[in-house]
Amino acid sequence: MLRPKLPDIPTLPTTTLTPQHTQAPASAGRPVAPYVGAGVGAVAAVVVVGIVLTALLAAVAVTAVSVAVAAVVLRSLLSSANKR
Repeated sequence: MLRPKLPDIPTLPTTTLTPQHTQAPASAGRPVAPYVGAGVGAVAAVVVVGIVLTALLAAVAVTAVSVAVAAVVLRSLLSSANKR
């Protein structure tokens, strides 16, 4: 059958590169990675706490609305029972 012809994979040049030595910055004594990791962890913690608090606030609001509706319904039922 007909088979598509795939293009040949280009070969990379085989030259070797010598590493260039650069002078380290003046603040090379302190690693930056722990500060970055702590910042990411702190941001993640704040986001998680914010989501949890928002969910709790929504739950309290829904509960308050349902209690208010139940109070109005009970009040209506009691007032109509007293008028009979």
